[in-house]
Amino acid sequence: MIDSQVLISPDPLSADTLLEAAVAAGRAAGALLLNYTAAGFHVEYKNPINLVTDADHAAEQCVIDHIRSRFPSHRFLAEERGRVDEAPSPYLWIIDPLDGTTNFAHGYPTYCVSIGLEYQEKCLLGVIYDPSRDELFTAIDQRGAHLNGRPIRVSDTKDLGNSLLVTGFAYDIRETPRNNLDHFCSFALKGQGLRRTGSAALDLCYVAAGRFDGFWEVRLNPWDMAAGAVIVREAGGRLTNFSGEDLSIYEQELVASNGHIHEAMLSVLNQAPP
Repeated sequence: MIDSQVLISPDPLSADTLLEAAVAAGRAAGALLLNYTAAGFHVEYKNPINLVTDADHAAEQCVIDHIRSRFPSHRFLAEERGRVDEAPSPYLWIIDPLDGTTNFAHGYPTYCVSIGLEYQEKCLLGVIYDPSRDELFTAIDQRGAHLNGRPIRVSDTKDLGNSLLVTGFAYDIRETPRNNLDHFCSFALKGQGLRRTGSAALDLCYVAAGRFDGFWEVRLNPWDMAAGAVIVREAGGRLTNFSGEDLSIYEQELVASNGHIHEAMLSVLNQAPP
């Protein structure tokens, strides 16, 4: 759950210390991914359209090793491994080592390393690194969001009709009726433009930076949202589920916006299908 009123305990870890570790881990994993794009990688398939590469596994291990070397008692929730080291620590690092694997595997340079941190089940910081563009998005609870050290804010677009929106589709799009295609068609007729990048973490960062005005998706996982949700929140954006309730990263629905168009987005998402 996202809660902007909960602060990191000063004992003994400061927010800056935690952020420094996450940034170092994200940059190291990003450099590793770039090395794999140059040297080559092996692809395996979880199902016909859901793939994983050895770069995913290597980047995940890289992030865990970097953070564990600083904080050996901390817990991890990672995309490829699931929960790691169920120690009695209030700190849980939530990691997507390669968000945008399909893009990566096809040589399309839109992917990133995403690292979020929960303290006592509250999301407190986020780091997302795009190695292809050398863009580092960071946020700490109640201290704002930044891109390469510069403050960022959501856009000021006030009308859905003037908005550039973004979404994505789950890997089981062929099997589930809840595949987002109905919402995609509805928003295509309502907004100024609609994009699909293939990386939910970067979509959230782009909402935070004002590049997109709104983002929605269904069937997401905690590692898709943990870091990006903090970044959007700290950039002045709004985050809910489709019912307008406060976002929980352990549910699957997400609506993120600049705030101005949020109610209009919820109306579209909740309209009766034709």
